[in-house]
Amino acid sequence: MRLFLYPNFVVQSTKSRDNNNLQNMISNPCRIGFLGSDEIAIPFLSDLAKKKEFSLEAVLTQPDRPAGRGRKLRPNPIKAWAVKNGCPVRDPEKPGPTEVSWFKKLEIEILLVMAYGHILKTDLLTVAPKGCFNLHASLLPAYRGASPIETALALGETETGITLMRVVPRMDAGPIIDLERVKVPVSATGPDLRVILAEACIPLIDRCLPLLIDENVDEIEQDENQATYCRKLRKIDGALDFSLSAEELSRRIRAFRSWPGSFFEHSGNRIRVGDAIPYHQSLLKAGEISRTENGMLIIGTGTCALRINLLQKPGGKMLSSTDFLRGYKMANGIILDFAPSISLLRTSD
Repeated sequence: MRLFLYPNFVVQSTKSRDNNNLQNMISNPCRIGFLGSDEIAIPFLSDLAKKKEFSLEAVLTQPDRPAGRGRKLRPNPIKAWAVKNGCPVRDPEKPGPTEVSWFKKLEIEILLVMAYGHILKTDLLTVAPKGCFNLHASLLPAYRGASPIETALALGETETGITLMRVVPRMDAGPIIDLERVKVPVSATGPDLRVILAEACIPLIDRCLPLLIDENVDEIEQDENQATYCRKLRKIDGALDFSLSAEELSRRIRAFRSWPGSFFEHSGNRIRVGDAIPYHQSLLKAGEISRTENGMLIIGTGTCALRINLLQKPGGKMLSSTDFLRGYKMANGIILDFAPSISLLRTSD
């Protein structure tokens, strides 16, 4: 289900740099600032740091957050990368006048943004004379918002990508500079697709950044009538709604592999599901438990059954369902409790 395409979109790679222009950029590298907090940006930042014609002068990111079992404060991946690579970094709770002054003092010429987590105000959008541009992990205007990768995968998209756009005060609504399309592998998980999209940022930035610096790009306004919005995922989104089709449940389990995970409740225990596929050889009621001939767990859905490949009980290891059921009692014929899932899409920003 592709919600929107630009069938006639001409990528910026049709424009090229001559050698003289490249040499001029190397002798006077553009001073770049980056705003982001998610590791998806690390591949293109690492690639950018190697190029002599650009100079990454500042990183603005989210502050340290509690993480892990000990809930100790830890930096996000972008801050860790910046510190390791000797790049000046700041991590305010919210960016404000202090950060605007910082960018001015560093003479930042252009800002790049990816997964920062804040709607930027006008003073930040205008502090860099060559503009502020965002990389978003969908083919806009589809899947604006906080969870485009997981939502696109859960809803069965076969193609997605990275969109480079000019930042405006509205969420992911700016005019489009260029797109980098990728095919979604049939069995991809959320983490798999994030890696693919992270790598897709590199050619997009490589062909567009020199043109942005030269202020020589074409921009296409987004079609607001085609815009869709995905919301921030919550832990409860991992609860399996067995009234959905087996195909959709399988996709959600793959999409939510890292966060929020997928689970069902049984006898007061939250059982995590690591992998599952549709099983067409059995008709069960939604939520009804049974087993295949070789002892694998199957659960009824709104269509066929769902064969559960991997399971994990609280405090345990992820096991094949046959191994899991050797040490955990789960009687055939019982029907699991489940609640209707909440739509992953919102009606507006």
